Amino acid sequence: MVLLAVASLFTDISTEMLYPVLPVFLTQMLGASGSILGLMDGCAQATQNIAQGLSGTLSDRVRKRKTIALVGYLLAAFSKPLMGLSTGWMDLFGARMLDRLGTGTRSAPRDALIASSVGEKDRGRAFGFEGAGDNAGAFFGPLLAAFLLSLSQIGIRSIFYLALIPGLLAFCMVLFVKENQEAVATRSRLGAGPEQFPVIYWKYLLVTALFGIGGSSNAFLILRTRDAGVSLATTILIYSAFNLVAALVSYPAGYLSDQWGRRALLLVSFIVFLIAYLGFAVSRNIMLTAGLFVVYGVYQGIARSVGKALAADLVPTDLRATGIGWYSATTGLLQLVASVIAGELWDRVGHAAVFYNGAIFAVTGIIGLLILLPKGTGNGQALSVRRYRG
Repeated sequence: MVLLAVASLFTDISTEMLYPVLPVFLTQMLGASGSILGLMDGCAQATQNIAQGLSGTLSDRVRKRKTIALVGYLLAAFSKPLMGLSTGWMDLFGARMLDRLGTGTRSAPRDALIASSVGEKDRGRAFGFEGAGDNAGAFFGPLLAAFLLSLSQIGIRSIFYLALIPGLLAFCMVLFVKENQEAVATRSRLGAGPEQFPVIYWKYLLVTALFGIGGSSNAFLILRTRDAGVSLATTILIYSAFNLVAALVSYPAGYLSDQWGRRALLLVSFIVFLIAYLGFAVSRNIMLTAGLFVVYGVYQGIARSVGKALAADLVPTDLRATGIGWYSATTGLLQLVASVIAGELWDRVGHAAVFYNGAIFAVTGIIGLLILLPKGTGNGQALSVRRYRG
């Protein structure tokens, strides 16, 4: 678990060095529009999460989780310098898809390794620990990018090239992970698949979809912050603070979900999302916008650890990677839809419309969570998937 958390730290340093500069690189240096940004980021997230669903199913069937994860880490690492070589938005689009394909390929097998490394009563903490490493990397990555950009000899393209280094360090960490042979030897059912999931799992995916259709790319939060008159360097620092909050929240959120139940913590995260998006819709004040972005990190920290832990809870052990993968695939497909819609709203209606739209679907998701998932869903150590089959 520790090595995987360190790998997530390095991976997100590599990824988040680039994320806050990508919208600027795409729109200002490559001349793309907001619609192209929405399409690209939506397709990227959809690619990542669909790949996660497929790699999760594959890893459950062939029982080679570490090997599949390593392939994904390597693809993601080498895609970074390819982005920096882009001369048009189509070049960047292709390199970004390769990056997300690698990320999606590694994620579900890695999450299954995390889930099998601890007992059920500690699963939330395990995902919270990995999420803390992930979000800590997302904090340090933008800071490193801001520092490098402050050096006169370093330009934006150089950031993409340098991001290869932490990506390769993450790959090296996973090389030393020992796969839990007992978990891998669990009864393999080659004919098993999503049709074997219990009803409660499908209800959870529906709630995820209802909420997720309004959850567009964080790139629009970055552009909204720039709208308020914040400089690029300060925007990167605000984005780092957002990720620091997410990192600090992630492990306590996982721990509390083990004690209080996953449903309760997810409800808190949905409410925080709603408040942040309504604030982004109405605010043009620099300090308030910065504060909202940082508060949004509470949603990120909870959703990152608790969402996957609940998906792992609600499926049989031998379909764990598949369950986590299809949960992520649902998230990615809906983020594709949400980001395409957001791009159109940004260009054709107004920037605030992106966030009003997200707030509306956040309310829909909250209602769905309260109605479709029973109050005890994901509560504590005694949780057993058998009770949810009907």
